[in-house]
Amino acid sequence: MRRVAITPRPDWRERARKLGFGFAEIDGDPYWDEHAYWRFSADEIDALDDATAELQRLCLAAAEHAVRQDRHETLGIPPHAWPLVVRSWDAREPSLYGRMDLRWDGSGPPLLLEYNADTPTALYEASVVQWEWLTTVFPGADQFNSIHERLIATWKDGAWPATVHFTCMPQSDEDRTTVDYLRDTAMQAGLQAPFLALGDIGWDGARFLDLGNRPIEACFKLYPWEFLLADAFGAHIAAARTRWIEPAWRLLLAGKGLLVLLWELFPGHPNLLPAFRERGRTGGPEIGKPLFAREGANVVAPGLSTGGPYGGQPMVWQRYAELPRVDGRYPVLGSWVVGGVPCGLGIREDATPITTDASRFVPHCFNPPGKDLLR
Repeated sequence: MRRVAITPRPDWRERARKLGFGFAEIDGDPYWDEHAYWRFSADEIDALDDATAELQRLCLAAAEHAVRQDRHETLGIPPHAWPLVVRSWDAREPSLYGRMDLRWDGSGPPLLLEYNADTPTALYEASVVQWEWLTTVFPGADQFNSIHERLIATWKDGAWPATVHFTCMPQSDEDRTTVDYLRDTAMQAGLQAPFLALGDIGWDGARFLDLGNRPIEACFKLYPWEFLLADAFGAHIAAARTRWIEPAWRLLLAGKGLLVLLWELFPGHPNLLPAFRERGRTGGPEIGKPLFAREGANVVAPGLSTGGPYGGQPMVWQRYAELPRVDGRYPVLGSWVVGGVPCGLGIREDATPITTDASRFVPHCFNPPGKDLLR
């Protein structure tokens, strides 16, 4: 595993535009960054795949324990939402996808930093954009990336109604691109996939409706569960028959409280870091994270901290494992799980050890066994 400097393609902006990648640059700064790529060996990719599968197993075991032992306080899930979460888990409502953020430098086991199990972004660039880069820059090389195929296969598994609505706050270019990409994969699987802005969802006293007054049987929402439950119509969710994607049980995994529960259930596991709700128990330097926060906001780490809108929340304290620093950048490895199966890797780099909304996405690749196609 190493970072390799490379000259960007002269037409990368035009290529991004043709792919519909409207946030390749943000406020004039590159988000998609072709000045380098990460090169792995096939064995290293296998190690990431295995670690992700193992962590997925642990997370599902922790979810089962949480439900049976009523651990909503540990996970930070409010009591009024707990019956909905339990019902969703017991019904085994299907999940579509998630992203595990890992700390790894190619030596030792990959370490789980957190699980983005509810509304993960960076999907389109991990699935489509970096694959297009690979096919033009290193044709014949390989990439840990079957995300697109897994999404279509998961939609095809028969667990969804014929029509799935898709919603988000349309003001966000990143969110709308992610939702439109997922709509495309659903349509390739044979589903109807209309878009409906979050604010246009209606309620008739018994059902959620679209603008044509049609019942919403299933809805993919790029909108966090903790926000949804706090909204005015959140009280109607338990009574309605709409199936949500991600389902309510993903709240068991989406908050940082999961890190505490994992360490309690599997202490010393090589892919986990010590984590507690109380400060000073990890046995070393600690990083503090709000129970429910995103994009590195309101994080407290040795020698640095970030601002953001989540400062009033309780904290989880995790043993601090600083990201490796290479060429002045700190990479975090986003390992994708679709339909419960590890299937891809996306790497974001930041100028600081805390990965924020100012990070950049850098592609990766590896040589197929027996070949040497990379420089």
